[in-house]
Amino acid sequence: MADLHTGVGRQRGALPWPRPRRIATLSVHTSPLHQPGTGDAGGMNVYILEVARRLAEADVEVEIFTRATSGDLPPVVEMAPGVHVRHITSGPLEGLTKEELPGQLCAFTAGVLRAEASRPPGHYDLIHSHYWLSGQVGWLAKERWGVPLAHTAHTLAKVKNAQLAAGDRPEPKARVIGEEQVVAEADRLIANTRVEARDLLDRYGADPQRVAVVEPGVDLDRFRPTPGDRPAATRAARRRLGLPTAGYVVAFVGRIQPLKAPDVLIRAVAALRRCDPRLADEVTVVICGGPSGSGLERPTALIDLAASLGVTDRVRFLPPLTGDALPALYRAADLVAVPSHNESFGLVALEAQACGTPVLAAARGGLVTAVRDGVSGVLIDGHDPDDWARVLARLLPDPARRAALSRGAERHARDFSWQRTVAGLLAVYGEAIAEHRDRLAARVAGDPALTCSW
Repeated sequence: MADLHTGVGRQRGALPWPRPRRIATLSVHTSPLHQPGTGDAGGMNVYILEVARRLAEADVEVEIFTRATSGDLPPVVEMAPGVHVRHITSGPLEGLTKEELPGQLCAFTAGVLRAEASRPPGHYDLIHSHYWLSGQVGWLAKERWGVPLAHTAHTLAKVKNAQLAAGDRPEPKARVIGEEQVVAEADRLIANTRVEARDLLDRYGADPQRVAVVEPGVDLDRFRPTPGDRPAATRAARRRLGLPTAGYVVAFVGRIQPLKAPDVLIRAVAALRRCDPRLADEVTVVICGGPSGSGLERPTALIDLAASLGVTDRVRFLPPLTGDALPALYRAADLVAVPSHNESFGLVALEAQACGTPVLAAARGGLVTAVRDGVSGVLIDGHDPDDWARVLARLLPDPARRAALSRGAERHARDFSWQRTVAGLLAVYGEAIAEHRDRLAARVAGDPALTCSW
């Protein structure tokens, strides 16, 4: 895809791109303060949080606008030095689903515009919106403030509908139209991978000159292998989490909903038990996360599925983990499974690999970038439980192969960092700002009425 930008810091002539001083980040439906793995909080929350922190470390102030969901929240929270989260009241504080939020976009936009109106003119240099709801707000704000808009979709309705999980609801036409509008209006569309960039071009007719690829990263300080004796560290992590110290552990981490397909892993263990019951009896499947999206309609669906397949004794459920407990789970696992029907990138896969744990992933979307097939893990074409069971049967009893994949996983993850992501974003931001200034200068030069007469 040579026609796409890569966000690696190109220069204009001999001068670098201008650097933003302040950025308004829009995240309507979920806050970076929310715990990933529950409700609508997931990889996007991690992305916004990590990028904002590192932008601030690079002397770029970030103000994140998100919807207030509790009366206990203060209007503004300092998340980190140079990063503030502003809670905008728009609709009921609780009880609104993501699908109901389009009706509150007017109220949210008004709150964003009022906050900016209290600042000196030109306070923000750029807007970065996340997900299509925020893109709708950013589209109006960029016109009002006279600044460029960068947009990251994170998921795309047309892609999701083309790869819909069984039992999941298709995304509504209103979202498709909303995404098409944002694609047409944004100054830069920041794709997580070249696969996502191609979807923007082919499915949404995006202008190639406005599409930039900037891959997400991973916190390599938090997610890392335990130094020293890996088997001993694995046993210690399992004891901490209350998992069996003997046998094999295969973990799923994420929101529990059809899109993420955790049921595939449970069905795979059931298939493994039919073909190799002795091996299956040594496997513990860990499902870590909370119900989300259409998964909220049947919060016990996975428990019921395990019971119906006769593998309840092989499945453990954990709530979303915080702090260093999440890296501990990755280290406790022999394999981490990411069977999603679609992922714009797949941060869980990268986090697991950074901890030295190989990943089994569906060969979908950004996962083909996040996982290096045969080197850091295995990509599986599709969601047939028998295919997943065959891979488990091949890898679990082969410690030498898993050790090789573990080394490859660690090496692969080192190619990604949030510092690298932010460097790419700053290049794209600077390019958008420079083009915006050029357009403004051209307007002034072409219309004497726009110049000062004194």
